[in-house]
Amino acid sequence: MTTNEMDHSKIVVGFDGSEGSHRALQWAMREAELRGAPLSIVRAWSPGEFGTDEEMGVIAQAHLDKEATEAMADSHGIAWQALAAHGPAGRVLIEHSKGAQMLVVGSRGHGGFAGLLLGSVCHQVSTHAGTPVVVIVKE
Repeated sequence: MTTNEMDHSKIVVGFDGSEGSHRALQWAMREAELRGAPLSIVRAWSPGEFGTDEEMGVIAQAHLDKEATEAMADSHGIAWQALAAHGPAGRVLIEHSKGAQMLVVGSRGHGGFAGLLLGSVCHQVSTHAGTPVVVIVKE
């Protein structure tokens, strides 16, 4: 696992452990390998019923580290870091993608509205991110 040397060349991928985020991470891994770019794997978290925000942050980071390590097992030496950040997913992803090559997210589906292709987070980041956004949809 690496790196503290993340810069404007990084690719940011939203990862919450869902099927869609696994597809997004797999796509981002292939793109990072092609571009020689590091990955920044980002998960947003919100306060829960138990523990302080600090304790919840530690738990969220530990879960993300475990899941990202498993998912990156076949990463072919791609530099990466995992970051669990407090806040709404759209805002967290937009903030952490500033200056990145791109932001990659997976679509979970319709966000509760049958006529919509993208959920609310995909819509929010594709509308407000200051970097190109790639949305991976289920085939």
